[in-house]
Amino acid sequence: QVQLVESGGGLVQAGGSLRLSCAASGRTFSSSAMGWFRQAPGQEREFVAAISQTGDTTRYADSVKGRVTISRDNGKNTVYLQMNSLKPDDTAVYYCAADSYYRVVPGTSLSEYNYWGQGTQVTVSS
Repeated sequence: QVQLVESGGGLVQAGGSLRLSCAASGRTFSSSAMGWFRQAPGQEREFVAAISQTGDTTRYADSVKGRVTISRDNGKNTVYLQMNSLKPDDTAVYYCAADSYYRVVPGTSLSEYNYWGQGTQVTVSS
């Protein structure tokens, strides 16, 4: 079992930055690929970024590439999402997810993740 708790969301002006954190409990964190997804009101949940178990492979959605960096600290059981140059379109609830099954590369679809956090709200004002 993995329990995930996100933090770091808030209200920020366009062009600003936020760093989201996801603290994981359980002994399988270091063997789990981790992902960030987001869901805007009235929209489906969508992929943002993912990172492999060791952190050597990362993947990003085209909409955030160049503005967002995913990283992890296996010693702290924590994954981060650094978001820069934020836009109003980035407004959403951001979810952390864990994939406890081995994959060659971290997944980008919801179905590849079997543990989810409760989400943290990010609001970007124009």
